[in-house]
Amino acid sequence: MDQFFDTFLNWTYIWEVFPDLLRTGLLNTLILSVAAAIIGTLLGMVLAVMGLSTKRWLRWPARVYTDIFRGLPAILTILVIGQGVGLLARSVVGNNPYPLGIAALSLIAAAYIGEIFRAGIQSVDKGQLEASRALGMSYPKAMLLVVIPQGVRRVLPALVNQFIALVKDSTLVYFLGFLTSQRELFRIGQDLAANTGNLSPLVAAGAVYLVITVPLTHLVNYIDKRLQTGRKVTAESNEMLAGGTV
Repeated sequence: MDQFFDTFLNWTYIWEVFPDLLRTGLLNTLILSVAAAIIGTLLGMVLAVMGLSTKRWLRWPARVYTDIFRGLPAILTILVIGQGVGLLARSVVGNNPYPLGIAALSLIAAAYIGEIFRAGIQSVDKGQLEASRALGMSYPKAMLLVVIPQGVRRVLPALVNQFIALVKDSTLVYFLGFLTSQRELFRIGQDLAANTGNLSPLVAAGAVYLVITVPLTHLVNYIDKRLQTGRKVTAESNEMLAGGTV
């Protein structure tokens, strides 16, 4: 038992690594995740709209993109973009792999978020679009102001879950060889673990990840519960109206 605690819960190494985890690792993990989430959300919405289009020249590229980036392992995508595309983008980003890491995570996230948005939009009753069109709205305006907001609201839990997955996928960008100041949580914990031969720094990094992901998981459950309650109240109100009791 003493050996177990010394290997995984050696407080000397944990306290040694914590300042770097909080000052450098946490900051870079959040920058990578939030930046990729924002870009991925924007690209995902475009993919969702393209995927729902009646025009094949819009629908098929979105379908192919989604199949490719959802089908490839995340680490393969990150390496191809970071090392392959990086050679072509060197005139823009130089030798800095940080933007390429964000780009790779964004492209991966977009494929999943696009499918989430598409499912949410398709779940909205078609009568909403027809009613909006009957009121004189154009198709793009009806989608933007009526259908898409309802669809996004319905998939909020799935979007938060995708952000949690993005936080965990950010550990893979260390393969691109970030600078010391660019290391995320996992890389900092791994570096000290490798130098000391002790796994306590990785346990400390895992604890910081849990501080991020566990509250978000409970947020997902809270949002889902609120949405289910809202849908239940709406359904009951519609039944009362249909029965003439209101």
